[in-house]
Amino acid sequence: MCTMQCVRKPRRTEQENERLREASDRHIQSNLKRLGFVNDDDLKAMLKGSSMQKIKSSSWMKPRFYKLLEDCQTVWYDSQKILKSARAQIFSIDDIQELRPGHQSEGMQRFAMDIPAVRCFTIIFKGRKKNLDLVATDEKEAKHWINGLNKLKKRDSKMNNRERLDQWFQIYLQKADINKDNKMNLGEVKRFLQMMNIEVDDMYAKDLFAKCDKTKDGNIYGKEIEEFYKLVTEREEIATIFEAYCEKDRVLTLEKLTEFLRKEQRENANAEYASQLIQQYELNEEAKHESLMTKDGFMCYLLSPAGDIFNQEHNKVYQDMTKPLNKYYISSSHNTYLMKDQLEGPSSIEAYISALNKGCRCVELDCWDGRDGEPVIYHGYTLTSKILFKDVIQTIQQYAFKVSPYPVILSLENHCSIEQQIVMAQHLKSILGDMLLTSTIDGKVPTNFPSPEQLKGKILVKGKRLNRLESNQEADENDEVSDEDEAAEGDSDDEKKEIKVKGGKIKLAKDLSDLVIYCKSVHFNGFEDAAHKQVFYEMSSFVENKFNKLTQETAKPFAELNTRQLSRIYPAGLRTDSSNYCPIDMWNSGCQIVALNFQTPGQEMDLNQGRFLDNGFCGYNLKPKFLREKKISFDPKNVQRGVWLNRKKLHVMIISAQQLPKSSKMKVKSVVDPLVVVEVFGVAEDNDSKATEHITNNGFNPMWNETFQFDVSVPELALVRFVVQDYDMSSRNDFIGQCTIPFNSLKLGYRQVHLLSENGYHLQSASLFVHIMIE
Repeated sequence: MCTMQCVRKPRRTEQENERLREASDRHIQSNLKRLGFVNDDDLKAMLKGSSMQKIKSSSWMKPRFYKLLEDCQTVWYDSQKILKSARAQIFSIDDIQELRPGHQSEGMQRFAMDIPAVRCFTIIFKGRKKNLDLVATDEKEAKHWINGLNKLKKRDSKMNNRERLDQWFQIYLQKADINKDNKMNLGEVKRFLQMMNIEVDDMYAKDLFAKCDKTKDGNIYGKEIEEFYKLVTEREEIATIFEAYCEKDRVLTLEKLTEFLRKEQRENANAEYASQLIQQYELNEEAKHESLMTKDGFMCYLLSPAGDIFNQEHNKVYQDMTKPLNKYYISSSHNTYLMKDQLEGPSSIEAYISALNKGCRCVELDCWDGRDGEPVIYHGYTLTSKILFKDVIQTIQQYAFKVSPYPVILSLENHCSIEQQIVMAQHLKSILGDMLLTSTIDGKVPTNFPSPEQLKGKILVKGKRLNRLESNQEADENDEVSDEDEAAEGDSDDEKKEIKVKGGKIKLAKDLSDLVIYCKSVHFNGFEDAAHKQVFYEMSSFVENKFNKLTQETAKPFAELNTRQLSRIYPAGLRTDSSNYCPIDMWNSGCQIVALNFQTPGQEMDLNQGRFLDNGFCGYNLKPKFLREKKISFDPKNVQRGVWLNRKKLHVMIISAQQLPKSSKMKVKSVVDPLVVVEVFGVAEDNDSKATEHITNNGFNPMWNETFQFDVSVPELALVRFVVQDYDMSSRNDFIGQCTIPFNSLKLGYRQVHLLSENGYHLQSASLFVHIMIE
């Protein structure tokens, strides 16, 4: 009879444990030195680890142990989940959006106000990962973690691509060295390559290993690992470009570098600019002194902002910001309060913070009567949770101008009683103070919009108003307004039925009405009515379907409307999953406030982020001149003749990609099969899409060298989107990363395209290497 016995790994000896501890200490010191934090007390405390309380609710507060791992880039914590994985117990420094000390999160304000603020802090993560509310044992412990994480975040943000590559390599090298002996055998080399997202056959791994194993003892270490690093990180495509211009002694002279910048990068460069690049990016001090650039310096230049595909001059506000407000595209959010879908999703002040941090300048507040006389915000007639109106206004007051100084518009959806409307007005005035625009800029009856420059630091209210600004007659206290205004913006049938029952009129508090200055909501009764009966500050909202119907044959009347007034487009009420429409057609028609669900990632939000990447990410983009003229002749449905026609041929060569992440955290052991899709969005005839072949089992350094050509007729309206996908033969390709750039912000020549995640955050080190030509 056979009996099964458990096979256990032999226990390590004390000597082996001591050797592993010493190796771990060496790695820690190496990483601290690389980051510049050798004797930092905050990081020492984090590396030692801390017991803290994790808070989820008033009844859920449990102890957890948190520790910074030896790579100094990852935090491990002791999860109590039954079905836990190693990956579920860690987060990286790059995952962190911001640190908030004290009671500055929704969770802390609801569940931890009785705990001293000095012991509390919150980690806000990028994307949809929930906030982490923590309570330290004392103030000193909390400060160690707040200061330490902020230091690591700051250091991480300042790394150039070369430093990131070095860091990435060193961290994975340490993880692959299973027995911590500072050596790598063939098995560890294969494990390392898989970690680096490279699938290799045994022959390739053995060949690579043999080239480095000079001593032929079955291990590589010291200088041999440096050789291994050079072989793995060699950029063949960059070496080829460099060798085409370098001298016999394998350096670029000032003259040759200038020639490269003019001929390949199409820059109006002189020797002075080339010299600046050498001083900034050359690593070899001797070469730098001789005004020469080595191959390493050349690579550093191409990986730097100077080698980026996005024009760095457009990273700051460079457009004329003194035009009337309606001459700009305005980054705008729909149902800003929602974190997920419109039926059961949570409402949260965090959604407002996220939108404002992404450059949004127009946020929506869906206001309803709440308990104890306090109005609330939520998606009416649904099970979405509710948040206090005053909490949202306090959040907006705090975050409105952190990313951009230009005006924020509060789009009010008012469903409140007179009493709670008065409370809304009081909160707006008391919390926002001087930020709130309560009168025209000069106190006189206006004849046109003020500019974003004039409205810097101001918050505007968009909503219904009892009378016109120029009316000599004072509005009656708490008068009625037409229900058509509300019906125009109603997203649900239930809401419209409620309005109908009320007899066609809605009570509006004068206190709230008086706060509406330049954005008075009115019902749309046709283009003729708008042209002859409405004043410039009266604006209408259009559900996406209505916009499509009105522009089915021609969009010229809509474009004309937008030269005089503001218009707002919003998603159809049937989009209960908070999905988005494509904003391109609306922008092509000159619509300023094209509201999207910021909480829902996808192509539509990528386009929005790409559009507003321009002009310093300030949330305002000056529309093309042909969409600003009073007597407009532009029709996006017919662009065959006109000043807007500026036909270009865009040549895109997809050369290679670097350090692509796994397409899914569920596919830890898999290696991606990447392909690149290049898309052009603009007027109908410019829309196009082309894709490369997929590369099998290589996410580290796949190479394509495939060229595409696109015809672009109206460049001022065009966006170019680069998408990297993980090829799947049997199902839809998985998304890896993307980058969307306005056509007029493209830099020519050999350029690096830095990829963003699904949620719009930078993917560490992941990029494409391309060549761009426009003729």
